[in-house]
Amino acid sequence: MRLDSVPGDVHLTYCTNIHAGETWDEVRSSLEAHVPQIKAQVSPQAPLGVGLRLSAIAAEALSAPAAFDEFRRFLGQNDLYVFTINAFPYGPFHGTRVKEDVYQPDWRTPERLAYTDRAAEILAALLPPGMVGSVSTVPGTFKPLAQRPGAPQEIAQNIARHAATLVDIARRTGREVVLALEPEPCCMLETVEETVAFFRDHLHGEASAAVVAERAGLDLAAAREALVRHVGICYDICHGAVEFEEPAAAFAAFAAAGIRVAKLQLSSALRVPALGATTEPALAQFDDGVYLHQVVQQRNGTLTRFVDLAPAFAALRAGDAGGEWRIHCHVPIFLEAAGDFHSTQPTLKASLACTKAGFVAPHLEVETYTWDVLPAALRQGSRAAAIARELEWVVRELK
Repeated sequence: MRLDSVPGDVHLTYCTNIHAGETWDEVRSSLEAHVPQIKAQVSPQAPLGVGLRLSAIAAEALSAPAAFDEFRRFLGQNDLYVFTINAFPYGPFHGTRVKEDVYQPDWRTPERLAYTDRAAEILAALLPPGMVGSVSTVPGTFKPLAQRPGAPQEIAQNIARHAATLVDIARRTGREVVLALEPEPCCMLETVEETVAFFRDHLHGEASAAVVAERAGLDLAAAREALVRHVGICYDICHGAVEFEEPAAAFAAFAAAGIRVAKLQLSSALRVPALGATTEPALAQFDDGVYLHQVVQQRNGTLTRFVDLAPAFAALRAGDAGGEWRIHCHVPIFLEAAGDFHSTQPTLKASLACTKAGFVAPHLEVETYTWDVLPAALRQGSRAAAIARELEWVVRELK
């Protein structure tokens, strides 16, 4: 839904990756079951935007004309529109071990490129006239894989190939779609500093511009402009909070580097301000075995990173205590506390304060995809009711 209370043409939605479903039939069924109900509560008189999550197989199926036309009819009949697609998880995202596999295939591979090209084509065909679209994606790759020789350059080249596709889409359809790389703990793009460096050294460099120029038939200057216009970031507030980043400073750094913030994902992480004997047994209920729960510890101004809860627990048992932990586990954004723990809601509120003060990004997307694996105490009420409550909380904060 469009937010009239903030500067710019800004739209709010939630990401449908909270609903299990990998095939298009499963995705369509989940949308039909939940989205009209949520719209009736949060936006009964105005169109509601949909943050559409598509796996690779769902995107392929939706590309068929009959399936696409049926979906467009569903959107029209229910006063819905699509302005952003989550093309981060290529394959299964619920009910099985995901963890580091969520980044595969990554941006080193032709499979990731083809999948993202298809998602962009779908979004361009669904976008309302005059709206910019965003497709969020993995932050290059998992950090250990990014350290292989030539990996960042290879990733930048494939992203540049996709940018050339976005130039072609804009020519053919008149729709502007932006690829939004999503920094995440323990990934190639983890911090604001690393993200700025990758754009400066690779995506905004001559080699990437040359790829766009050749594939899109542009001169180098126009190719550089196309990269700036069509490749930006999706800044997930949970991820930034886990890294102890301050939103205002992050947004200023991206602006100074000429990096477009295409989407903000509104989410909160777990926060443990003081470690103790009860930390591990209390946190163990969040160790679901499905998702990575990266941990960042701040002690005496130094950050220590753990790729998951298990190595963080091991360090704690070894006496490496003290300071504060922040854990990558998305919890409902209306919660100041999550069970025995704090949430990083103050960081989310600071991000929304920036959004009220001046234009940050055109798309705001609530993303609490861990609903199915959260402890029962945090899943009170129905999923649809919780999603509606999150959206209503954002609207109140922005007023």
